Amino acid sequence: MSEMVRYQLDDGSSVLVEVDEDAAGIERVSRGHDGVLEAGRRLTEALAGVRDAADASVQALRVLSPDGLELEFGVKLTCEAGAVIAKTAGEGHFTVKLSWRPGGAP
Repeated sequence: MSEMVRYQLDDGSSVLVEVDEDAAGIERVSRGHDGVLEAGRRLTEALAGVRDAADASVQALRVLSPDGLELEFGVKLTCEAGAVIAKTAGEGHFTVKLSWRPGGAP
């Protein structure tokens, strides 16, 4: 079962996010008049840890000097914990794609 959580955006608007009802961190004490849970933080605050993890991963992989770099991972939003790197198939995961062009810089 899932519930709706409202995250405030920096411009004052908000976005509704569907979260698992049994997700860690949901406290059922701050529902709005419409029955939607209030996240208690801005979406940018919730995503800060994921942003930092992505930046650290990219910095670590850049030492390989690829011509192209793609980093993919799932993000799960929870009410109190914010954003966490989501698991798939029972484990957390990153998908990393590095590419080099023939004759590119060493």
